[in-house]
Amino acid sequence: MEVPGLAEVGCWDSDRVLDSAHIPDSVVVLGGGAVALEFASYYAGLGAAVTVLQRGPHVLREMDADVAGALEQALQKRGIRVFCGTSLRRFESVGGRKVVFFEKGGEEMRVEAEEVIYGLGRKPLVEGLGLEFAGVDLKSGAVGVSKTQQTSASHIFAAGDVCGPYEVVHIALQQGEIAARNAARLLNRAAGALEEMDYALKLFAVFSHPQVAMVGLTEKELAGRDVLAASYPFNDHGKSLLMGESEGFVKLICERESRRILGGAVVGPEASELIHEVAVAMHFRATAGDLMRVPHYHPTLSEIWTYPAEELAAGS
Repeated sequence: MEVPGLAEVGCWDSDRVLDSAHIPDSVVVLGGGAVALEFASYYAGLGAAVTVLQRGPHVLREMDADVAGALEQALQKRGIRVFCGTSLRRFESVGGRKVVFFEKGGEEMRVEAEEVIYGLGRKPLVEGLGLEFAGVDLKSGAVGVSKTQQTSASHIFAAGDVCGPYEVVHIALQQGEIAARNAARLLNRAAGALEEMDYALKLFAVFSHPQVAMVGLTEKELAGRDVLAASYPFNDHGKSLLMGESEGFVKLICERESRRILGGAVVGPEASELIHEVAVAMHFRATAGDLMRVPHYHPTLSEIWTYPAEELAAGS
């Protein structure tokens, strides 16, 4: 990202953060995605003063506003300053400190810190590969692929961050496996259609504090479809109260007519673990009523899913 003064002031990317043995007394984190929020939680937990600057209206643009909003509140409760709807203006170095100037609501603001963390994402490193000579087209800077993971040159396959659309390890592995099997079919001239990627069960988790995770579709993605959504808070759930982790909630989304589960989200304790229960339910095309009837041990975090499931099963 080209912002005046950034190159001169300097910033840390995720590699530099992980390699550094130094803990800054304060950091400004650029971005509101998974990496940015994980490092914000990391440094806040180590006692640094943390400020997050996000361009969009809320952090985690992949998620619904209610989910992102709950996480923002929890982060702010832990002392992390979160500014959304911002536009970076310039960077300066003053007295050995790094100063970030940004605009919010038409007003120019500034924040200074010992270090700036760059969490605005990465771009595929495809320059110099000569892909144009192989007939491989790019799409928005990434390698364009079909659902079969084939590029515009049908004998060349791509998988992972180089093609997207999701920069997540398990999805990259799925893409790679499908690409390998499809390539083998072409080499062996096997009959039948090639396999296609299915993103219906796309999982996404952020290891912030608290954690946040989702699977399937969001309410935003389902706009225009006849769906129902229900949520239940951790501050009314026995196990989370015993753990002292009462922030956040779980949410289920289902199709109104069939009550088949289409998506789910968690903000709160062990979100990255809890979300897999919904992923399994969706894999077997379960309805909200199916999930409600599955026995859950008490007291556990997992049983919280039965409450929104029951509401959806009974809803009109």
